[in-house]
Amino acid sequence: MANLKEVRTRITSVNSTQQITKAMKMVSAAKLRRAQEKITQMRPYSKKLNEVLSNIVSNIDGDVDLSLAKERIINRVLVVLVTSDRGLAGAFNTNLIKNVKVLLDTKYAAQAALGNVSIMCIGKKGNDFYKKRFNNVLSNHAELFSNLNFESSSVISETIINDFKSGVYDAVDIVYSQFKNAATQVFQTESFLPIQKVIATKGASKSDYIFDPSATVILDELFPKILKTQFYRYLLENNASEHGARMTAMDKATENAAEMLKDLKIKYNRERQAAITTELTEIVSGAAALEG
Repeated sequence: MANLKEVRTRITSVNSTQQITKAMKMVSAAKLRRAQEKITQMRPYSKKLNEVLSNIVSNIDGDVDLSLAKERIINRVLVVLVTSDRGLAGAFNTNLIKNVKVLLDTKYAAQAALGNVSIMCIGKKGNDFYKKRFNNVLSNHAELFSNLNFESSSVISETIINDFKSGVYDAVDIVYSQFKNAATQVFQTESFLPIQKVIATKGASKSDYIFDPSATVILDELFPKILKTQFYRYLLENNASEHGARMTAMDKATENAAEMLKDLKIKYNRERQAAITTELTEIVSGAAALEG
């Protein structure tokens, strides 16, 4: 009977867990639809702005101040790690953290050895990991994804842009997850600053821009706005990827719970049958002893 009680308790526990995973899957699916709509609408606009930005940087001549596109000797680096605030999303956050480790071990190994790399964590999970293992960890911007909008994103990107302008950092890279579909996330590491130039193809015509009132005035206004839009897209991509990863993880957990319940019920029935057989045997044996 002890075994029967133990199996019955486990069945109840797995049932409760399955109900939770089902509910979490439904919640993530609803959030994913909204996040997917936002990133789908944002991508074409961001892509075109990014093309304009890179083309201007690649083709402009003269004494125009392009401080945000100027290549420098890289001494101080900022790595922006975008993770989620919550777990239960499979290997989503782990893969993002691994990408940062690869970046520090390869591209910025020399700077990391000198302690010249800072990590800005957007999302609680990345901050929880690196604050125990890395010295230069900046604010984690926890709960940003609970109300993600362009205004809150711009506050962060403006700080990064100003720090780069003032020489606090010589390069800024962003590690995030690009949304592909609910079951697939593409973990990316992209250079945010300095602005990358477009490598012109052979025979391609040079773009000719006319600036009014002046290139310096327009670019000082235009560059930060485009960079803020680009940064917002990174956050939207990561947000959609997070919900997709969590929905997939909870769907798999629900399936695993169903398999476990099936095995437990078979075990329960076997234990129950064995208990009944034992009781019948004892009754028959007792009756036979009385007759004897």
